[in-house]
Amino acid sequence: MRCRLFALLLFCATAVSADPNLWRDEWPKTDFSVTSIGDWSEVRSGGPPKDGIPAIDKPEFVPASAETGLGLTEAVITVELPGKRPRAYPLRYLIWHEIVNDRIGNRPVAVTYCPLCNSGLVFDRRIPGRVLSFGVSGKLRNSDMIMYDRETESWWQQATGEAIVGQLTGAQLTALPAWMEGWDQFRKRNPDGLVMAEPNFARDYGRNPYRGYDSARRPFLYDGALPPHGIQPLERVVRVGERAWPLTRLRAAGRLSEAGVVIVWSAGQASALDAGRVDKGRDIGSIRVTDGAGRDVVHDVMFAFAFHAFWPDGIWMTGR
Repeated sequence: MRCRLFALLLFCATAVSADPNLWRDEWPKTDFSVTSIGDWSEVRSGGPPKDGIPAIDKPEFVPASAETGLGLTEAVITVELPGKRPRAYPLRYLIWHEIVNDRIGNRPVAVTYCPLCNSGLVFDRRIPGRVLSFGVSGKLRNSDMIMYDRETESWWQQATGEAIVGQLTGAQLTALPAWMEGWDQFRKRNPDGLVMAEPNFARDYGRNPYRGYDSARRPFLYDGALPPHGIQPLERVVRVGERAWPLTRLRAAGRLSEAGVVIVWSAGQASALDAGRVDKGRDIGSIRVTDGAGRDVVHDVMFAFAFHAFWPDGIWMTGR
């Protein structure tokens, strides 16, 4: 991948060797003797230091009806919790911050997005006995963001929601139903909803620093095994548990009912990782995943290489 795509995020820095001893000075509060990582070669520095990509705390919101600066197909992460006003978190902000620590009613949540894996997940920030807040470590594992909690400085894998290094190793965050869709899809369904306002940081929001990334042949800073079945590493897949449906299959079918879930594809969401502006990317469509009773199901739309890296024994729903 050409360095110009990542210059502002310092992603062209030489990756640091995966020896945790090199990071003890940077992370003096992290207990590296406790970890579930079996192969430290999977862990690399992405370039930015700890908090070099600043997480957002206490985001502000505006009514969806008052927001006029977003493109109609521009991607947002939607959270619709029962009894609460739906919220949209635009990827034009998350692409620069990766984590938003928020509170919806009495529920503390972390809205997370890893551009290198296209993984967008929303977690409850509570674990037994604690409420956590998260920051961006600057480290990657299999190209996926490693988060850290500010309370113990344990490391957490964004794609799985599991603590992988430090005092809380083995703890698991609860993922909440959330999905990516186009801005116009959100506001038409939720005219009384809320949308995250532009953060007060000096960033060129709306510009895509990863231009052309999801058309690349290989992921950035990833040396692991590539997906089977001839699936391209940067093809999007819909992950539900340990199953993955290629987005190309879903787009062709429109609707699939398999393995206890119903997955519906509809046009109207621009790829945030394609064109120079996040609202100008090609239409990749939006996905809703529900169970037999029509309830939203936790899922992720991630790149195929990341699914294979974290679920090497996962089931590929290719329809073959």
